[in-house]
Amino acid sequence: MRAIVLHAPKDIRLEDRPKPTAGPGEVVVRVASVGVCGSDLPRMLVKGAWKMPLITGHEFAGHITEIGEGVTGWDMNELVAVAPLLPCHECDQCRTGNYSRCRDYDYFGSRRDGAYAEYVAIPVANLLKAPQHVDPRAIAMTDPASIALHAIWKAGGIRIGQTGGVVGCGPIGLFAIQWMRLMGASDVIAVDVSEEKLALAKEAGATITVLSTELDQNKARADLVVEAVGLDATINSAVMLAGPGGHVSFIGIPVPDVKLANATFQYFLRQEISLHGSWNSFGAPFPGPQWTTTLEKFGTGELKWEFMISHDLDLAELPGIFERFDKKDLHFSKVLFRP
Repeated sequence: MRAIVLHAPKDIRLEDRPKPTAGPGEVVVRVASVGVCGSDLPRMLVKGAWKMPLITGHEFAGHITEIGEGVTGWDMNELVAVAPLLPCHECDQCRTGNYSRCRDYDYFGSRRDGAYAEYVAIPVANLLKAPQHVDPRAIAMTDPASIALHAIWKAGGIRIGQTGGVVGCGPIGLFAIQWMRLMGASDVIAVDVSEEKLALAKEAGATITVLSTELDQNKARADLVVEAVGLDATINSAVMLAGPGGHVSFIGIPVPDVKLANATFQYFLRQEISLHGSWNSFGAPFPGPQWTTTLEKFGTGELKWEFMISHDLDLAELPGIFERFDKKDLHFSKVLFRP
């Protein structure tokens, strides 16, 4: 089968690899669509993976092509979503249902071979029933949509009539805007460096859009802010966007060290703003209502997705796309590949 293999940062190769087989308690899935996650960029270009060489990719959906011994309740050719985390189910965090904080986990695309490939063998515990009428490209975006929902819930959620805020209007930020509106937010403030991303934010439901260069002119404040970039500037901006007694949930993963300005620190102290870390997207029962709620909303059409896809490419184009990511000469929102 065709697969993208990471040998070292920036050493990304299209190779022929053996097709996996379904062991007991597993199925083999033919990947229909796989997305590029923001975490793939430092993994593929800067830091490398947990082990290498490795088939990367973890945001995916596909159809079952082989069913292993002992597996029931699943059908051949059934479209499925796949949760990429494989928790240990034994540590203190797993025993309390906090699977995102598992102390000894495995993970498709970073610790074990993932979905930048034609086929993947999946433990049945990681499968989710997908609405069969929904485009597989949407199902492949269940992970980023669930990450956005997890972040909002970690900060206590948002109520009817409140104001939400999102800093960083990539796919996770765009899903966060939609979740806030679905939860009843009257307004959502969207902040980004790009006019094009702000146009997508409006399509997602943002009622106030602000270029980051003009943020100091913005007077609106949010009850709950989601930060989805992970840079000094965006982290500080997210804190300052929260109103008195507000909440900020951080999703963006920084690469260099992070510095909070003294003014930012003074602000969240004096305004009693609560800062929340949000990691991954999982809850109990595994993989959690974050995932099942997302799939339900894709099924009803309430959660929009197609407008944010900027590229839908053949898997063979992936190495070249990552070269363009590295050179920063690619304008994109959501990049998907078809194995």
